[in-house]
Amino acid sequence: MYACSKCGMLKYVPFRCKSRFCPTCGVKYCQERSNAMSFKLIQCTHRHCVFTIDEQLRHFFLEDRSLLDCLFNAVRSVVLRMFHEINKSKNFVPGFICVLHTFGRPLEWNPHIHCLITQGGFSDDGFWRVVKHFSYTLLRKSFQTALLNEMEKKIGPSFKKAKAAIYKKNKNGFYVYAKPNLCDTKTVIKYISRYLGRPVIALSRIDSYDGENVTFHYNRHEDNVFVKKTIPALDFISLLIQHIPEPHYKMTRYYGLYARHREKDKTLTLAIHKSKRKTIQSFTMWRNNILISFGYDPLCCPNCKHTMSLTDVYYNHKRVSLEELYERANAKCRSA
Repeated sequence: MYACSKCGMLKYVPFRCKSRFCPTCGVKYCQERSNAMSFKLIQCTHRHCVFTIDEQLRHFFLEDRSLLDCLFNAVRSVVLRMFHEINKSKNFVPGFICVLHTFGRPLEWNPHIHCLITQGGFSDDGFWRVVKHFSYTLLRKSFQTALLNEMEKKIGPSFKKAKAAIYKKNKNGFYVYAKPNLCDTKTVIKYISRYLGRPVIALSRIDSYDGENVTFHYNRHEDNVFVKKTIPALDFISLLIQHIPEPHYKMTRYYGLYARHREKDKTLTLAIHKSKRKTIQSFTMWRNNILISFGYDPLCCPNCKHTMSLTDVYYNHKRVSLEELYERANAKCRSA
């Protein structure tokens, strides 16, 4: 509860559910995750790559979620190998961030990795080399081989038949999108916020709910055709909940320069200076978020325009003293 000390106006503000899966609260989580990613970025050109898999493999990852680690491991080995081949003696290491998406636009189960890679590598002796050419053939075939080998290790000999069939079907490897698409660091940061950190479905894509059916829309990936879909509510929920990650599972992982912590790596110029981080983080705070999104200050008294102050906290419609909350927090810390 917030109160205005000038006119006595009271205002109740509900807590958010804090779930990263929630289409509303997940936006804030995505903003915070995007900020964390952008603070790590080096001042250089990046390239966005998408590593996809064959449709016949998707059910393996749905039935055994631990196999999703194979996707990360395969991408990591492929990217590091590609840069290692440039100059083995210098050992050029790129910085890259991998984000796992398990959903497609129609909300079907479609695990794939979005990877943001520096177009350059930093050698052990402190030399930066720009790398603009990415070999599509190497990326496609290497990713296919690395992923299938990783899956065979996890699944065992029973996977060999499926592995052979996949090789026969995809003779040129799995599809990897790696076209030069991001020019400067500012574009990359905006891109991270808009795309890599997004929830499964935005509220703006849910058109209606009549008590039985849910209608949502999307632009088909193949030809960008607008598609409107109406399905029963329980089917819509089942589509959504299959994308809930396992507890504590890391959907975003940092590799290369973005993972290691060496004194020499600190000489690289960051895209966002440390002095600007506090200002950027303030935009994700509840009050500023409402102001930016809807154009009004939620803590401005509607009567006298005076700033309202926090007075009480309520739980299950009962007042909880701030002292009691403080004691609970301390008790949790002590038990941990």
